[in-house]
Amino acid sequence: MQNFFTRRTITTVALVGVSALLLVAGPTSQATAAKKKVGVSLILKNLTNPFFIAMTKGAKAQAKKNNVSLSVAAGKDETDDAAQITAIENAISKKDAGILITAISPGVYSAITKARKAGLFVIALDTPTDPATIVDITYATDNCLAGELIGRWAASKMDGKKAVIALLDIFDDKNVTTDYCRDNGFLKGLGVPLGNPKLLGDEPKTGKYTGGKGGDYEIVGNVATLGAEEGGRTGMEILLAKNPKINLVYTLNEPAAAGANAALKAAGVEAVIVSVDGGRAGVENVKAGVIGATSQQYPLLMAKKGVKAIAKLIRSGVKPAVTPGLDFYNTGVILITDDPQPGVPSKSVSYGLKNAWG
Repeated sequence: MQNFFTRRTITTVALVGVSALLLVAGPTSQATAAKKKVGVSLILKNLTNPFFIAMTKGAKAQAKKNNVSLSVAAGKDETDDAAQITAIENAISKKDAGILITAISPGVYSAITKARKAGLFVIALDTPTDPATIVDITYATDNCLAGELIGRWAASKMDGKKAVIALLDIFDDKNVTTDYCRDNGFLKGLGVPLGNPKLLGDEPKTGKYTGGKGGDYEIVGNVATLGAEEGGRTGMEILLAKNPKINLVYTLNEPAAAGANAALKAAGVEAVIVSVDGGRAGVENVKAGVIGATSQQYPLLMAKKGVKAIAKLIRSGVKPAVTPGLDFYNTGVILITDDPQPGVPSKSVSYGLKNAWG
């Protein structure tokens, strides 16, 4: 698969202060350092989305294991850059060792750079920065692959029929990696020719898709949902008003999918919905037939690895490494459906529920 992120090896940074201290201090001081709490700030997009609630749970559990003093902050919603910037400034003032952040947008990049210059180790969770070098390392799903998997599944599910497509994204005024990677990954998997893979909505609006048996397609439009159920419902209503023949709906996450389904039911329209997340509520919606297939990601793992990495770095000087061949650490993604399609790797709803978060 073509990965839309630039693949590079992250330059090793000399951890002079930490390493020198450990070398000179000897075993006794190292044992003392291990007992000392490490300050870490977890900064999320919001505290209402089940994804970020699960991430908080994972971070707190790992913080307890690693003697980490964890602070949690978040924006009020997916537009609140200011709250994240304030939280970063607070982490600097507190002299935290590091920050774990799901960055809302490039609007917070300058604050991240300031934190790193102040000596904090910054890890992006879930949402890679662009470029990746804005942070020290990223723990995330391969969002491009997550999108591609549901696109390939949808292409096969269409069985050669014309695909009349609704695209429900996060933003229409900001360009973030999670948004463009999942959306363009879906289109790539479907077999729709892409424009710029780092932009939304510049692909041809009509033509032929080549996935599955192939067929005609029409893109009705892209609408921002802010990743919320109400946004999914409103966005779906807007697109149905443009074209009531929509039969395939891409949603960037499962809350948006639930909202889209409500709008479709109210309008008496049947459509295949695909999504990304793999939370318990979302997988239950796959089981109920609301969502046809979803790409499951693992936010608890991202958070746990992030907390553990900062604690280990400060106490031993060992820096975390990216997945070979990528510019981030890949925490995995699996397609969940009870309607498997030929040539598209997937696991059952039963597996999804066993591994669901939330």
